[in-house]
This record gives sequence, structure tokens and C-alpha cells, in this order.
Amino acid sequence: MGIRALIADDHELFRSGLKQLLVDSLDADDVREAETLDQALEMLTNDGAGDLVLLDLRMPGMSGTEALSALRDGFPDAKVAVVSAWEDRADILAALGAGVHGYIPKSLPSAEIAAAIRSILEGRIYVPQSIGRRDAGAKPEGASTTAIGNGLGQDKLTLRQKEVLNELLKGQASKEIARTLDIAEGTVKIHLAAIYRALGVRTRAEAIAKLKSH
Repeated sequence: MGIRALIADDHELFRSGLKQLLVDSLDADDVREAETLDQALEMLTNDGAGDLVLLDLRMPGMSGTEALSALRDGFPDAKVAVVSAWEDRADILAALGAGVHGYIPKSLPSAEIAAAIRSILEGRIYVPQSIGRRDAGAKPEGASTTAIGNGLGQDKLTLRQKEVLNELLKGQASKEIARTLDIAEGTVKIHLAAIYRALGVRTRAEAIAKLKSH
């Protein structure tokens, strides 16, 4: 079976090129595309993460490294990597520190991008050479996926996801949850996507109904 991937980037031409690269060089047979975080989360919630999630660090809806941590928490079985035109050392280190499996500069030749993705799929952390040799071997700390709770899939949730769920049950909208927990709204949406997936539902209303019926 070939690789199942999701590319989330607001540049259509780059998405198209990266998709073709995955098909031609890595034998991917199912590559989905999203141009915003909301579109990506809808796909992740409805169809699962698959093997690989490649995303732009600054596409619409993204909220920096906290969103990356939330993605790693919410979809721990997929390899998550940033593919970005931004090559600032601080951005790279922050992303790796959030637990992603690699940070791939868009400026790399296509063959090197393919090699980087292959390395990630094989279980290694890809660090661009620009970060310096002394950082290249450093393995970032992944976001904790330790879960507490019980029943209805809640045992699959992280502590932060449980906090989001508690606010959801109070009737709070995403913006209100973000203010209450002092996190970005985009990050709340990522946590909600993971919550829906764990509960086996697709909407806020279904999640509330399911939990209140037990």
C-alpha cells in the first residue's frame, strides 16, 4: 500500500508540485490538499491523518508552534513536518521543539525534499543543514500524549484536549475557549478536531449530545 498524505499550504502551485513529487518519488497513492488550517482539520477529522502531514508554518489559520504541538498531540500516528519558505533559525528550532518530525525548507531542490520526506517516513527527524551541524543530531522533545480519563474515547485525550472539551460542554465558542485557556483560536480548532475524532463524531453538536447522553 502506498503512502497516504495531506499537504496543507495556501500556495496552489507549490501544493501541486509537492503532490507530484510524493507520487513520483515516494509512491504516494492518496495525497489530499488543503489551503487553510480549517480545510486541513476537516480532512483530518473526517478521514484521519494518514501517514504524513506536510504543512506551511504560516498558512491561514496557523498559530505558530502551539498549533504544531496540538497537531502532534491530536494525531500521534502520523509524521508531521513543516515545509516552509521561512528559514529563520528561531522558527526551525521552535518547530522542532514543538515535536514535529522535520523542518524542510522550500528552497531545497526537489530531490532533496523527497529525500528529507523519505527520511522522516523512515522514523528520523529531518533538520536542515542551515541550522548548523551541532543541532543536526538533536532530537526534539515531542509533545506529551499522556491521556487521563475514561469512557467514550476520552481516555485518548490529552490533558489540554480535556480542558478544551470541558469548555465546549459549557457552550463556549472556539474564540471563547481560546480566551479562557489563553491559546490561539487555530490551536483550539486543532484540539477540537482531535476530540471529535476520538469521540467518533464530526461536529460540536454531536460531541455534546454524545457526552450528555451518558
